[in-house]
Amino acid sequence: MHSYKQKNMANKKRTRLEIIRDILEVIKMKSGRIKPTHILYKSNLSHGMMEEYLAELKQKQFIKEQKTPTSRTYHITEKGMHYLTEYQSIAQFTSSFGLNE
Repeated sequence: MHSYKQKNMANKKRTRLEIIRDILEVIKMKSGRIKPTHILYKSNLSHGMMEEYLAELKQKQFIKEQKTPTSRTYHITEKGMHYLTEYQSIAQFTSSFGLNE
């Protein structure tokens, strides 16, 4: 049986910043390079939402897109890696004060 807290966490909607973190983490886990279909499956987003986030992340230079005639891959940039580091620091800070519940 799940506790109340576990049920609450399961029903909690991700914030925009959490979704960005999730996308960047997925790319990072794949050695910094991934195909869009893998991002789609691992980030738990609709195709349209994923494309919107990828466009924003490219525009903000968190990721780079590499196209060939037969495929498309995404690479995390140094700026994207910096975002993940800073996000983790903020998450640890809020957690230390019990603000992440």
